[in-house]
Amino acid sequence: MKKKLVLGLATAILAMSLSACGSEETDDGNSGEAAQKVELKVQIGSPRFKDQFEKYFEQFKAKELAEKNIDVTIDLEMPNPDQAKQVLQARLASNDAPDIFDVHANDLNTYDKAGYLEDLTGQPATETLYETVKNTVMNEGRIMALPLESLSWGYLYNKEIFNELGLTPPQTLDEMKEVVMKLNEADKKPFLLAFQESWVPQLMTALTLGGLVSSEHQDWIEKMNKGEASYADVSDIFNIIDLIMENGTAKPFEVGNEAGSTEFANGKAAMWVQGPWNAETILKVNPDMEFGVAPLPVSNNAAGTMINLSTSTTLAVSKTSKNKEVALDLLNYFYDAKDSSALFQELKFNPVSSVHQYEVFPWVNEASEYVAKGKAYQDLKLPNGVTDEQAKLLQSYFAKEVNKEQFISSMDKAWATAIKSAQ
Repeated sequence: MKKKLVLGLATAILAMSLSACGSEETDDGNSGEAAQKVELKVQIGSPRFKDQFEKYFEQFKAKELAEKNIDVTIDLEMPNPDQAKQVLQARLASNDAPDIFDVHANDLNTYDKAGYLEDLTGQPATETLYETVKNTVMNEGRIMALPLESLSWGYLYNKEIFNELGLTPPQTLDEMKEVVMKLNEADKKPFLLAFQESWVPQLMTALTLGGLVSSEHQDWIEKMNKGEASYADVSDIFNIIDLIMENGTAKPFEVGNEAGSTEFANGKAAMWVQGPWNAETILKVNPDMEFGVAPLPVSNNAAGTMINLSTSTTLAVSKTSKNKEVALDLLNYFYDAKDSSALFQELKFNPVSSVHQYEVFPWVNEASEYVAKGKAYQDLKLPNGVTDEQAKLLQSYFAKEVNKEQFISSMDKAWATAIKSAQ
């Protein structure tokens, strides 16, 4: 009898033990099946927003665990903007694609053709996109990425310095020369130069080519693609580029984007050819700073003084992702009706979706006034690799390692090579 009792107790204890092993508590404290563990690899080339993204990802992880019992680990890589594209291309070429990665909207067609992008058409987030923004991420009728950073941008200017000297944003090259002269007379540096990272000086060609091509040489890109044009046709871009370089802060190769933001926030120069995407960094240094956004004059034709409309940062999902369902959950969470407005406002990004409900910033309204007057253009689509070559050559041009003619010749060759490679 005792033997049977002992065996019965042992059996009961073993059964309870097995039951306990098969039922673990999830992180949210609910008893049930063990949470499924998933790791997502994410690459976004915006290290200045590391804290904001990490915080938002923690919110997503909690939501995914609570709603789907999926325990998500996010491996976030944030290379510098001037290295991000090369890092991504190397990973794609070696079949090590991140589950989610950022791509400039102008490059989506290239990545789509190569078969790297998941078609996002029909995803809940895409249904809420503003139509004008949606058009920037479509290819052959399909939505290939989710817009994150949509911009109306030009150069930044210090409103306090401008107001102090009675200056207004110039609309022609001669007016800009007048502004530069008055700033120099007042012992104020006209332009901040931060050339350590090549993508920053490249913004000068983005704005100057954009204004000149959109106003006076509207078929230039088409002709360049056919080998029927040259950078010599748009060499007027050097008029304002030379003015900026000759009236800028000293030792620009010792100043990167972060340091440049600090210097601009502290009033070291009145203007900076940089976009409002740096607002968060600038205002962190000087929360009381008032800066504006204005179009950069290219010539004495005021029609070419235009705001650049672009979608720069977009988020794509890898077609080869092994965790596609969770990756899509994270992508859609970027447009979450409850949480995404706070994220976009904290990042100082423009609203891009009907779910975004927050007050925009003064510089957004200022740029929008130019757009409303028709003084804006859609960001130019240049062949793959051309922008990077412009960036390097502008550094060399400032250092007087290449002259204007060599710049033109090198860019013509780079463009021709890019077209040939794409065929």
